[in-house]
Amino acid sequence: MSRSTVSAIVNDLLDTGLVKEARAGISSGGRRPIILEFQDRSSFIVGIELGATHVSCVLTDLICNVRASWAAPAPVRDDPVLALKKMTMGVSAVLDADGVQASQVLGIGVAVPSPVNNKRPGELLPLVVPKWDGYNVATHLEESFKRPVFVDNDANLGALAELWWGTGSSSKDLAYIKVATGIGAGLIIDGRIFRGSGGIAGEIGHTSIDPNGPPCVCGLNGCLSMFVGTPALLRRAKDELLARGSKRKPPTSIDELVNAALDGEPSCVEVLRYTGNTLGVGIANMLNLLNPGTVIIGGGIARAGDLILDPLQEAIRGLSLPASIRETEIKTTGLNEWGIAVGAATLALEAALETPSLFPAASRGVA
Repeated sequence: MSRSTVSAIVNDLLDTGLVKEARAGISSGGRRPIILEFQDRSSFIVGIELGATHVSCVLTDLICNVRASWAAPAPVRDDPVLALKKMTMGVSAVLDADGVQASQVLGIGVAVPSPVNNKRPGELLPLVVPKWDGYNVATHLEESFKRPVFVDNDANLGALAELWWGTGSSSKDLAYIKVATGIGAGLIIDGRIFRGSGGIAGEIGHTSIDPNGPPCVCGLNGCLSMFVGTPALLRRAKDELLARGSKRKPPTSIDELVNAALDGEPSCVEVLRYTGNTLGVGIANMLNLLNPGTVIIGGGIARAGDLILDPLQEAIRGLSLPASIRETEIKTTGLNEWGIAVGAATLALEAALETPSLFPAASRGVA
């Protein structure tokens, strides 16, 4: 581009407030250049994670640094009215905590425990969360805060967060496996979320690993989630403790299960080995189909590290084609408990970068 074109673009950016002139640079002959600096706090983003049993919310700047956070338990699957109320409370709380007005927010991203069809944004799939039939997350938040809302599956947004900010940043093809109440996979292909034609891609938790297994909420039998989802693992831990005659109190959460295993409790160690082995069955099939460069295990169970990775990799080696795993790196997430909410914020940021008029500052200049 010519110097005049660059100057015109820079002037437009200065008008938006997205960049500023920071200081004079070092001259290489002639006038000293003016160094431009990105203003990552010229506007903000809200990210929300709707878990099966909780709501988490973060406020970030334009490079997704968390500036405020909020979380509360909530029966999300069974009480959409309360979940929507908690979301509104969470957004207001993080805005107030940092003194930010809703008008300064470029968008709100929401991660939901359900497939999302882009033709019906904001709606959760009734087959997976039947109580949400007739409710729309996006409409509720848009009416409450007058900002654009972007909704996607929680595992997809975990994958997006890993791609932009986490351990998947060196790979354009990755799979993020979220192990929680259910099991989901977020798929990144050539640097973009792969959702499939109806938003169902990545529902690894609803792949059957035992056709004669227990019935799942989705209507199928023997789904992976029925064996390694949180309720199943806590039941298994309780049964293992009883079978071994242990007087230890059964864990009531994944955090308690992992803590006990890390402390060396044999029953809980065995449950994590079972988890890794069973997850490996589902992941091995995915590797043979998609051959991603990186597989990242997320969710609370990721803290178990090698206790889950070693049996997982052993199972994969026995079930995958050697060529499908030769170049695949398998590891646990490097993001903290706000990772998926940050992924939701990243979804809104990605949308704004594709449509610059979404930036509140753009109204002061050329979008």
